Amino acid sequence: MKLIKHSIALFCVVVLNLILMPIIFADTTIRTIPSTASNAQQINDKNTHGEYVRKRFLQIMKKPFDMDDQKRKILIIGDSHAQDFLNSIAENNLLTNSQIRTRYIPTRCQIFLGAKSNRKWIKEDIGLCEKSDKLELAKTQIANADVIILAAMWRKWTTIQLPQTLANLKISPEQKIFVIGRRSFSSVHKKNNVLLSKDILRAIRKEVDIHQIEINKLMIKTLDQRIFINTHKLVCGSGTNCPVYTDRFKMITLDGGHLSQDGARFLGDILFGRSQLSALIQ
Repeated sequence: MKLIKHSIALFCVVVLNLILMPIIFADTTIRTIPSTASNAQQINDKNTHGEYVRKRFLQIMKKPFDMDDQKRKILIIGDSHAQDFLNSIAENNLLTNSQIRTRYIPTRCQIFLGAKSNRKWIKEDIGLCEKSDKLELAKTQIANADVIILAAMWRKWTTIQLPQTLANLKISPEQKIFVIGRRSFSSVHKKNNVLLSKDILRAIRKEVDIHQIEINKLMIKTLDQRIFINTHKLVCGSGTNCPVYTDRFKMITLDGGHLSQDGARFLGDILFGRSQLSALIQ
């Protein structure tokens, strides 16, 4: 009899669990997973942002200079940080009387010119990097430019070899070259800060990635300070954290990597207002 009662009780527990399980999981789903519409909006926002970051850059990528045009010729070379840099020019309506052209070198391949034995591509990236644009392939356009700007998410191996890369470019005395220093900005969830005061938003800062300070110090040590644009110092100061919001209380980056439209305006205003780049707009 006891065995029968125990079996009945166990059966009731199992049935009760089967009844409650969908409710429990349904409640968890509601609390932890955004709605389908919300997911779609997030995807659309990311796609729109990515298109914004790339669009201007791609429109003029590898386009030859008009050698009959006497306007100053500016060549911007690099990865998505170079795309951000071009947007920072455009959002501030700068260098409008110049011919601007671009060349794209993926972050995974890095800006480098030197012996193949000194390249540090990882095995998985060799195929991509062999097919990608390189400084070697851009030599003619580099020679035709009045100003060359290198901007990238620099890695340690290319930073160490950057002085030699610059020497190998054989820039003439009539040309100018600038190296835009590495940067590391972070984003936050907008909803978390929607009700915060401007003073609090201004004070929000986040730690940079683990490589930022080491690579920036290496650039300070090894590069001619007349050509090195110390983005980290200009925007973040001497510490290990950087602001999240612009001076107009807009997020500098929406995805934790690339500049938002507001971020591009903010960064361009600083770089062309407080660094050696100011000579280009005078």
